[in-house]
Amino acid sequence: MLDPSSSEDTGGESEPEVAPEPPGKAADFSAAKRGAESRADGQQRQPAAAGASSGQSAPPGGEEEERRERERMQREEEDHKVKLQIYVFVLRCIAYPFNAKQPTDMARRQQKVNKQQLQAMKERFLAFLNGETQIVADEACCNAVRSYYEGFLKSERVSKMVQGGGYSAGDFREVFKKNIERRVRGLPEIDGLSKETVLTSWIAKYDAIYRGDEDMRRQPQRAHMSAVSGLILSKEQLYEMFQQILGVRKFEHQLLYNACQLDNVDEQAAQIRRELDGRLQLVEKIARERRYPKFVSADMDVLYVEELRSSINLLMGNLESLPVAKGGPDFKQKLKRSSMNNSFYELGDEADVLSKSDVLLSFTLEVVIVEVEGLKSVAPNRIVYCTMEVDGGEKLQTDQAEASRPQWATQGDFCTNHPLPSVKVKLFMESTGVLALEDKELGRVVLTPTTNGPKQAEFHRMVVPKNSQDTELKIKLAVRMDKPPNMKHSGYLYALGHRVWKRWKRRYFVLVQVSQYTFAMCSYRDKKAEPQELMQLEGYTVDYCDPQPSLQGGHVFFNAVREGESVVYACDDEQDRLLWVQALYRATGQSYKPTPPPLSKTAKGRAGSKKAASPISLGPSQRQGVEELVAASPCRFDHARLFTVLQKQTLQHRMNDSFSCLGWFSPGQVFVLDEYCARYGVRGCHRHLSYLSELMALSENNTLVDPTLLHYSYAFCASHVHGNRPDGMGAVTMEEKETFEGVRSRLLLLLEKQITHFRYCFPFGRPDGALKATLSLQERVLMKDITTAVPPEEMKKLVHKCLEKAAGINYGQLIEYAHMTVDVEVDPEKRLEDVMRLGELVIEVLQQNDEHHSEAFSWWPELMAEHAESFLSLYRADVDPVLRAQALDSWNSFPLFQLLNGFLRTEPHLCNGPFHKHLQELFVPLVVRYIDLMESSIAQSVHRGFEHETWQSVKSLTNNLAGVPLLKVPSLPLSLPSMPSFSPPAWMGAPRDHTNGSATSDDLFWKLNALQMFVVDLHWPEEQFAQHLEQRLKLMASDMMEACVRRTKSAFDAKMQKANKSTDFRVALCVCTMLNVLMDAKRHCSTLCVLDTGQETDKQWQQYHSKIDVLIDEAFKDMISSLVSKLSAVLDGVLSKLSRYDQGTFFSSVLSFTKAGMDMADTYITFIRLNQDILRDSINDELYLEKIFDQWYSSSMKMLCGWLTDRLDLQLHLYQLKTLIKMVKKTFRDFRLQGVLDTTLSNKNYESVCNRLALEEATVAVKAGDALQGISMRDSDEDD
Repeated sequence: MLDPSSSEDTGGESEPEVAPEPPGKAADFSAAKRGAESRADGQQRQPAAAGASSGQSAPPGGEEEERRERERMQREEEDHKVKLQIYVFVLRCIAYPFNAKQPTDMARRQQKVNKQQLQAMKERFLAFLNGETQIVADEACCNAVRSYYEGFLKSERVSKMVQGGGYSAGDFREVFKKNIERRVRGLPEIDGLSKETVLTSWIAKYDAIYRGDEDMRRQPQRAHMSAVSGLILSKEQLYEMFQQILGVRKFEHQLLYNACQLDNVDEQAAQIRRELDGRLQLVEKIARERRYPKFVSADMDVLYVEELRSSINLLMGNLESLPVAKGGPDFKQKLKRSSMNNSFYELGDEADVLSKSDVLLSFTLEVVIVEVEGLKSVAPNRIVYCTMEVDGGEKLQTDQAEASRPQWATQGDFCTNHPLPSVKVKLFMESTGVLALEDKELGRVVLTPTTNGPKQAEFHRMVVPKNSQDTELKIKLAVRMDKPPNMKHSGYLYALGHRVWKRWKRRYFVLVQVSQYTFAMCSYRDKKAEPQELMQLEGYTVDYCDPQPSLQGGHVFFNAVREGESVVYACDDEQDRLLWVQALYRATGQSYKPTPPPLSKTAKGRAGSKKAASPISLGPSQRQGVEELVAASPCRFDHARLFTVLQKQTLQHRMNDSFSCLGWFSPGQVFVLDEYCARYGVRGCHRHLSYLSELMALSENNTLVDPTLLHYSYAFCASHVHGNRPDGMGAVTMEEKETFEGVRSRLLLLLEKQITHFRYCFPFGRPDGALKATLSLQERVLMKDITTAVPPEEMKKLVHKCLEKAAGINYGQLIEYAHMTVDVEVDPEKRLEDVMRLGELVIEVLQQNDEHHSEAFSWWPELMAEHAESFLSLYRADVDPVLRAQALDSWNSFPLFQLLNGFLRTEPHLCNGPFHKHLQELFVPLVVRYIDLMESSIAQSVHRGFEHETWQSVKSLTNNLAGVPLLKVPSLPLSLPSMPSFSPPAWMGAPRDHTNGSATSDDLFWKLNALQMFVVDLHWPEEQFAQHLEQRLKLMASDMMEACVRRTKSAFDAKMQKANKSTDFRVALCVCTMLNVLMDAKRHCSTLCVLDTGQETDKQWQQYHSKIDVLIDEAFKDMISSLVSKLSAVLDGVLSKLSRYDQGTFFSSVLSFTKAGMDMADTYITFIRLNQDILRDSINDELYLEKIFDQWYSSSMKMLCGWLTDRLDLQLHLYQLKTLIKMVKKTFRDFRLQGVLDTTLSNKNYESVCNRLALEEATVAVKAGDALQGISMRDSDEDD
């Protein structure tokens, strides 16, 4: 991971005055390679000037075009030269890293979504919404998907971010998840179904829609390099990646790979030692000649040199801590360090530093016995076998075989510490004699293998005992001796020195590596683990030398020279000498590279034939170009400039791969860049400054970059320039400070632009936390130095300025998206519709800001509120003219108020803010006028309605209302119908179902309720005005209801006066309707005339409301009393007729001679029953109906009791007795069936009447016997 601690400020010691020196022949090398590739492809390139030279009449413009083309090609050639040289350094970093590792803790990057994938996603989601898929979902899920499709997938901001490579599939999924979480939170709880289950189900459906018909089991045959760039890469994959990054061809890579000997670990370690030695020399030269760069402080010269030296010491320590060879044993030998000179270490007394026990080697031997030939002295059926041993150690035996076929192919494994071990193999014949103590030896062979010996099985002549007939006995075996990792070369040499090897003699030498900086030349004897003599190679220089005639033995010579010591070596073969010199050259770490002497003609012929057999043939210029690229000294290059090129190309490659990286390098890229900076001394400040420049360039081109990266790099550079680095103060150059100031100014402008365009730079809050990180970085950049914090007011002022600009930008984009045009000639209703649609978009923008961006601005919530107010003020400028253009009595703008107010009143920072208050000021006159007109209209409707009222119930009336023009209630969420049409809205359907009131009263109550619901739905935010509106509507409802009650009472009284008193009297339906009107008034009074709980604090208001209740109750009481009086008057008429049968009257004597029936009783009972049915069917309220029946029954019983009391001294006529018994019996039963309680039925009057009639019945039974004809009070309860 690239953070302030991942790149140490460990270098920058390239000599300022030394110009970059790319190899002069590299152009010939690359050009020759391209020519070879073109010839291999069968393509012949013609010179650019061929066409121009064919005709002399070419226009001057053609020559200019040709010159430009040549210059362009020359520039490309120079760029390619530089990239090739960079690639050489990168190859070495990859081949032998010793400072950095591929990080394993970096966040895994997801695949980015491109334009084609975005279009495919849109099509899949549209197909789901159109029902063209097999995915089943409920309506709520479909609505969530539709909202996601319309609001997110079709958003232009998302398309721009996809083009910039900033969105991954995970971002799309997270936005959908966040959207449905908000929706599911608003759903009601369902028993047995948790909201987590709903979320999981909807996410699963999203995944199914996103995948579409793709077969997830189908995998690509081979992953592209960009697809694995986020993983830990092997060396081969890193080579391939940087070939693509630097534009290096495979052919060029192969040549450079072989020339750099990247597969030779020893050569790479030696190359590092030479580089570090060169850097040390350059540091000493800079210190000696005082050729320093310009620093911000004059006393930083010594600090600068100390930094360079400490960085090189750190690299040396890292190199020395590595194992001797990759893949070998972890063989580490710590040596005592002293002062440094031109080489790596200067050794004092060698015996104190390296002893013979430090160079012990460990070898593994494999002895394979195949077969034996020439065994003739043994019978074919005898058993033979072989034994093998190394240095007299453990013996191993082969399997037994017959002498006719002595074959085994048996392998024995041994370990030894002897560079020249003794391997002894013996052949035995198994003895069959009883007295034989041991088997007979048939032959033996003793070998001294080396690591350079043959690996294949060969025949060896065996030494046979005396008198043996098998003189040609041979054994086929192979002895393989593995080379330990710390053994770099071995072989036989002649040697002569002053302090060691003082005799010219052939010895077996081994070049042993003890550590990364310690090598020793050791000579060994047979069967000895420790060397006979050794020489530590630190400080020596190896080179070819001329033959020494005075020394006998050896044909080709080379030597190793040091102050006060010189050792001459000789061997018999030129190739052997070349290998020895190369091995010693890598071991000594010398800067001088030995050049072999010219070859003889014979040797040249052999070398030429070998070159001709190579599959890659290079000409002299090509070979020289490769050699100069490889042999170029890294110290002669400006690695800061080269690293800038490398980092830029790497970042471009990373941004173009298939991952949504947001500017983060892959682990392999971070590893190579870290290794390059550490190995070649690229200063950390320069690295991060160039990285910042590249990231800002990407951001300025609308490519999404993680602000955390900018923060890391800027923090490192700021701490370095301000002298407050975590690892201490470092030298700061003027160039670094000036570059940092330029980057800081540029970064301030970039961050200000991103904060201003936060909706478009970070759409829908993606990447997660990016806007918050940008604000944090902005505060960090505003700091003057590393310790002084930015005043909160300064940061707040900057954010306020950005958000002010953002409001204008966002509203302008919204107007452009909505295609809004200001045209006065357009129809006002059309303009109002456009403003409504724009208002919905404005609310959507503010909701998105609150949902996705408010967390980032949580430090300044008031600034986000001011931003929203600024945004709404721009909308206000478009709303005001449209509202002024509406007609005077047009109420179509109320939905706009409800839309805006419904959003604003739920936002704590916007409720009763400037825009909200302005909105209220606009609609206060409109609401007041609307209520005034509605009050007048309702009053007229009530007046005219009662004038023409027929008092028919609504159930029997379809549409017979007064044709009074009435205002249309605004179209709010409750879709109220146009008045005076009597189609009730859905929310008022329940009260209408059980009403039997008049059309006028029912229409009145409905209109009052609709008007109050309209005001309630406005949700007026200002509390005082809302209370005023409610009180006014309640007072208006009370006044209207009072008028309704009085008009109904007057009509009822008039109706009752016209009613007759005979048994033919029937309660008129209009009377029932009037009663129902009062009942409805009583029921609606609690909702239409009573304020909300907690508001009735005014005594005057309480008295006024109590007055309405009292009025309704008294009116109802009077109406019931009047109705009962009318019904009781009928009973009074019946009793008057019965009075004619009283004893002592004239009519009684006359009527005694007539035969009277029961018609009078039957007529009265029919009267009771019919009126009971009418009241039961026509009156809604059961409570009031029972009250009517109670009073009616009680009044009837009281009247009967009084009539009988008046005749207490008289005996009832038989006809009177029979009629009264039947009337009392039927009346009691009918009222009981209507629900009159027993306590009311069996009152005192009833008991008195029953007792009198029972007494009269007994008297008649004594005198007249069966004169009553079965009519009796005793069975009145059982009589039908």
